[in-house]
Parts: sequence; C-alpha cells; structure tokens
Amino acid sequence: MKKEIIKTEDAVGKILAHDITRIVKGEFKGSVFKKGHIIREEDVDTLLNVGKSNIYVLELSDQEVHEDEAGVRLGEAIKGNGTYAVAPKESRVNIFAEHDGLLKVNKEAVNRINELPYVIVSTLPDNMRVKKGDMLAGTKVIPLVVDAADIEEAEKVASEAGWVLEVKPFQKKKVGCVITGSEVFYNRIPDAFAPVITEKVESYGSEILEITYAPDDLETISQKIIDLRNKGAELIFTTGGMSVDPDDLTPTAIKHAGAEIVKYGAAALPGAMFMMAYLDDIPIMGVPACGMFFRTTVVDLLLPRVLAGEKIEKKDITSLGVGGLCMQCNECIWPKCTFGK
Repeated sequence: MKKEIIKTEDAVGKILAHDITRIVKGEFKGSVFKKGHIIREEDVDTLLNVGKSNIYVLELSDQEVHEDEAGVRLGEAIKGNGTYAVAPKESRVNIFAEHDGLLKVNKEAVNRINELPYVIVSTLPDNMRVKKGDMLAGTKVIPLVVDAADIEEAEKVASEAGWVLEVKPFQKKKVGCVITGSEVFYNRIPDAFAPVITEKVESYGSEILEITYAPDDLETISQKIIDLRNKGAELIFTTGGMSVDPDDLTPTAIKHAGAEIVKYGAAALPGAMFMMAYLDDIPIMGVPACGMFFRTTVVDLLLPRVLAGEKIEKKDITSLGVGGLCMQCNECIWPKCTFGK
C-alpha cells in the first residue's frame, strides 16, 4: 500500500488516505469524508468545494483488500439459506433473516474464521428463534486494508464447511394434545394447559388438530396418544402427570404407547421433568406442570427445532445445562435473554 497525490477529478474509485475536513465559521467543523472512503463521482464537487484540488489517495497492491470489499466478501461467504447481506458501512456488513424461522450457526466455522488475523464474525446464538428482518450477524475487518490471503482463507473455510449461517423456516404441523389428570378430566378444576399449548402452537403458524383429556389411567392415556397418531397428528403434546408421584403415569403411558424415549428429564429450569419421545417419527413432548405457570420453559427451547424439522437427540437436551437456568424476570423477554443460550 502506498500513498500518492492526484488531481481530485481523477480520484473517482480511489481510496482516501486521510479524513477530509470542512469548516463553516460558526456553523460546522468536522469530517465530510473519512479515511478509507472510496471516492464516488458525486463526491468530486464536494471535495472541490472544500478546497481540495489535489488529494492523497491510497494505492493497493494485488495482495491487499480494502475494508469495504473485505466486508462484502465476508458477508457473501457466511450468508446462507434464508439470509441476506446489506452494503457495508465502515466495512461492517450485516446479515438479516429473509423469513421467520430457526437460526442455525456453524460454530466451528465461525471460530475458524475468527482465528484469522483482523477478521471478525459475530452472530446471534445458535438455535435462536428469529423473525423476518432480524439482524443475525455482523462481519468486518479491523484495519483499513487487509491481506487478500486472509479473506481468501475465510472464504475457503466457509466453502469447506458448506454453510455458516442459515434460517430454517418453520413447518406448519397438525398438533394434538393429551391433557392428563383426573382432577381436570372430572372437572374438579379448570384446565389451564389448553390455552398455553394453543398459543405456542399457533405462534409458529401450526394448527391444533385436537385437544383431548384423560384421567390418571395408563391404558387411557396411551390410547389417546395412539388415537391422535391415527388421526394425523404430526406433533403430540402430553401435559401433566410428569413427576414421580404414584398417580403421575404420563411418562410410562408414552412408552406404553410404543414411543421411543429420547430423554426423560431436561437440564433446564423450569422444565426439569420434561420428556422427549418419538412414535413412528412423530415427536411427543411431555410437558410438566411448570408449563402452566411459566411463560418460557424448556419446551420453548426445543419446540422451534421440532417445528423446523429437526429430530431432537439426547445430546440436544443434555447440552442445555449451561444457559438452561431461567432468571425468571418480572417481564419475560425471551428469546432476547440468557435462557437457552
């Protein structure tokens, strides 16, 4: 990189080597253009009006990349399905969501890129529920000019990884729910689960196929689960009866229905007594009583992944421990908080 003086009229496309200051007595003093600015045709008159007939510009070698170009190339390298990049501002390129969905972040690829000199990629957490237009990531370089080899290496990392960022759209599913408990079944107390489950399901664009009730009876609960499967449910909730009390039969009933248990017990609070299971590839989510009282539980950490078409594995649940403690704020702002991060 070298600095040279050229006529302002010949500077279009060149890089400013220093800030350009304008002074209007009693009104303004400050930079009209910053060092590193790439001069445009419309900038020429402004430069001439502040007395710059000749200016210092930077000449880059073939082995150097300007910060704006670097930002654009990094943005193109990391954006993926369901995302888009915007033009750089001070070399920073931001990535946004094209639609509602589940943000997926290739942590290994991001870490490898960030190990390169002067290259920065910063993202929202993996598996975060996002809305259309949400900012997902920002990327830039630190100096005004970087080695082309570093940007090429970042592009290579992203290419070899196959993807870095992605937003998976939520799938519209037919959802069934078995609400257990003799006290609810026999109308001794009102049901509080149905509106909670309905609100969660509909917020993702899915629909309730059927909500049915069962007493604390192993065979009845199991048959209700099977009936929902036979009626076309693509996701089944069972609520209540998830603890270890003698009358809490729901976990056993899920297994009795023929489901494969992924994990009973989740490393997250609230939601420790949660169960994840699959019946003929249909996900079953066993929701403990805390689902009635807390706006956000472990269900909210896993439901987005289920509705994005992912199959939940045991490690997905056990890995929730770090970050799985809800702070129980007076006003819940999830997912913009630490829970599940």
